[in-house]
Amino acid sequence: MIAIADQRIPDEAKTELGKFSNCVFLKTENIVYESISGHPDIFFCKIMDRLIVAPNLPEYFKKALQKHHIDFIEGEMPVGARYPGTALYNAVFSDDLLIHNFRYTDSGITEFAADAELIHVNQGYARCNIAPLGNKKFITSDEGIHKTILRYGLDVLCVTPDEIILPGQKHGFIGGCCGVEENKLFVTGSLHHFSEGDKIRKFVSEAGFQIIELYDGPLFDGGGLLFV
Repeated sequence: MIAIADQRIPDEAKTELGKFSNCVFLKTENIVYESISGHPDIFFCKIMDRLIVAPNLPEYFKKALQKHHIDFIEGEMPVGARYPGTALYNAVFSDDLLIHNFRYTDSGITEFAADAELIHVNQGYARCNIAPLGNKKFITSDEGIHKTILRYGLDVLCVTPDEIILPGQKHGFIGGCCGVEENKLFVTGSLHHFSEGDKIRKFVSEAGFQIIELYDGPLFDGGGLLFV
């Protein structure tokens, strides 16, 4: 197993993450705008045990995946420089549900997840805004996503994104701070630095998950932590 993370997450978080998994850190140039240029959730969509990757993912990273014997298939469309071209792979697959704005979803994702139930949301950056815990439980930082998921009878906690750091942007999003492996929710930052941290702790604990905080600082949106 490896963890894929943005090269720019805090060094303390890199060190702590390395205690749980081998790590591969992503960096790209001149593909998307700078603040999301190393974000895994821009270039990858994980469906069960398979990665769907943007065809313009740098070759060095494709070779790194091959070196670690990580199965992946390339999607149809390259990631674009600006939204919505940056959102093609930013979908959430969990519990046979596929959540995204399907006006933008790369066809490689919908074809591979052909048997999934589709939940359309207006937010193209679905994975940025959703931390899926499994068992049809989700944390989101987007009110529109929250309302849509509730209509499907799913268990969802909505929190503010305002205190989440994303360099170059006004704020980041909750999904971009998180990654899930087995029964652990990894968080890039500490919930002690988040005003709704106790709400998250309670929701995650009731879902049967352990929280791993990767450094003692504010929540940092690095495009998610992807375990494969």
